[in-house]
Amino acid sequence: MKIGILKCDSTNEQFRKEHGDYPDMFISLFQSVEPTLEFETYDVILGEYPKKLQENDVYLISGSRYGVNDGDKWIDDLEKFVLELQHRKHPLIGICFGHQMIAKALGGKTELAFQGWGAGVQNYQKILTEPWMVPDLEQFSILSFHKDQVTKLPEDAVLIAESDFCPYSAYYIGEWLISFQGHPELTKDYVRALLHHRENILGQEVLESGIKSLEQQIQPKIIAKWILNFIDNGIANKQGN
Repeated sequence: MKIGILKCDSTNEQFRKEHGDYPDMFISLFQSVEPTLEFETYDVILGEYPKKLQENDVYLISGSRYGVNDGDKWIDDLEKFVLELQHRKHPLIGICFGHQMIAKALGGKTELAFQGWGAGVQNYQKILTEPWMVPDLEQFSILSFHKDQVTKLPEDAVLIAESDFCPYSAYYIGEWLISFQGHPELTKDYVRALLHHRENILGQEVLESGIKSLEQQIQPKIIAKWILNFIDNGIANKQGN
């Protein structure tokens, strides 16, 4: 399987030598689960897109410091690309900004959350069980860093998980799209560095609670496995029809 990463941001240059860029984090995570995966990265801020959708089996929209409602041209172009993927039912994964972008593009809504910043480890309750959720978990925890949230799901979306802080934490549509607000690709060391780097933006209370939350266990590889199982299942069923 080949994953096309639609890169919507870059890590801060001072962190890049130690932690890598965002595509590096996704590649490290998914190859730890499935070493044979291949990847291609497209910097959509610079207008980079595949010449043909078929160049990749699935696309992944990354996180970003930007907001889906900012109105920049590259964000509008990405929304159009999501609609093209929807039209063709081409497999798609959304993470954080990607989660929010997909919801907005497909008729849902993303807004600045009244809850404020979600930074650090977030805990989610799974609300349904599907065959591709192997290994099974009733609850899971992954890293998070966001202030915007999905406040309305697209019409055909099926909610996977929720939390008091983030009610629309994860969803899927049909057999072609799966999306999470949290960041399975991020590491605790990177989030710790980012929390301190953005202290002036986050405030002392968010910083301290975020650092404290890093003591909790997280399950990024299980979430990565769910995502790959979902995509594999959808591709297999599409080829069988």
